[in-house]
Amino acid sequence: MTVAASFPVTNEVSCDHTSVGVLISGPEGLLVFERATPPAGLAPVAGHIDQHGSPGQAARNEVAEEVGLTVTRLHPLLTQWRPNHCRRTPTGPIGHQWWIFQAEVHGTMRPSAREVRAPRWVHPEQLQHTALRTIDYAEGRLTRIEFERRPGLAPVWCHFLHALQLIALPPSTLDRIDTVL
Repeated sequence: MTVAASFPVTNEVSCDHTSVGVLISGPEGLLVFERATPPAGLAPVAGHIDQHGSPGQAARNEVAEEVGLTVTRLHPLLTQWRPNHCRRTPTGPIGHQWWIFQAEVHGTMRPSAREVRAPRWVHPEQLQHTALRTIDYAEGRLTRIEFERRPGLAPVWCHFLHALQLIALPPSTLDRIDTVL
């Protein structure tokens, strides 16, 4: 048996366990969209760091890739490990080291058809409402299929937005949301 036969070549991309998230705010609220790829949920711009180099460069590139905007200023908000799954092939522990940024942007939004569905600006009360749908999913009042059809806030974002005081959730609820990460 040759080495090549022992390790078949696949097109699967491995998870690098590093991700960025980017909050883009405006007078209309926070920019979120339905993720067109798993996992389901409403989320701000996010993606793996991969070969982007630094978290800051990855944040800039993800904004350009997902919504077609140019970052003019980037401010780090928090760094945190979250045990969240992604659609990539896992290598090692499940989860990602996240870097969350606030970005100022310019340009005309051009959402990626591959990654973005229904982009919209949400005000804080709407953001809280989307988190309540995620709680319903985490507590079993919605099936996975129901959540995917009409998603609430992506579960991994509940922790970040709570830590940034953009939504308010009790600790026991945050723990329950961890079960659907």
